[in-house]
Amino acid sequence: MSDDLKPRFIESLKRNNDQIREDRAKVIGEDSELIYRRRVEDIELKIKRLEREQEGLIDISPLDKNSLTFADFQPEAFVQKDMEISLTIRNLNIQFEVTKKRFEYLFGKKY
Repeated sequence: MSDDLKPRFIESLKRNNDQIREDRAKVIGEDSELIYRRRVEDIELKIKRLEREQEGLIDISPLDKNSLTFADFQPEAFVQKDMEISLTIRNLNIQFEVTKKRFEYLFGKKY
């Protein structure tokens, strides 16, 4: 069992400059790639949630299945909220496309 033990500390001290730089580059690259991918995924998730919210705005169902009255619908508020969500989705779609292309360029991987 003691034959399997390696002096990791001593081996680390013996590494040359290229090995050290390569190890550091791998660590920095992996961290950056993970964080970048998460950001792209976060933008994608925001878009999906906003699209669901926007679809929910047009649901003006009756209060219950036996009721013929609709929930209080305010057209001005509906239009304002729908426009806000539409613009936010548009901006997020632009951000998503730019960020996705940049990710692919920086890390050489398809998102």
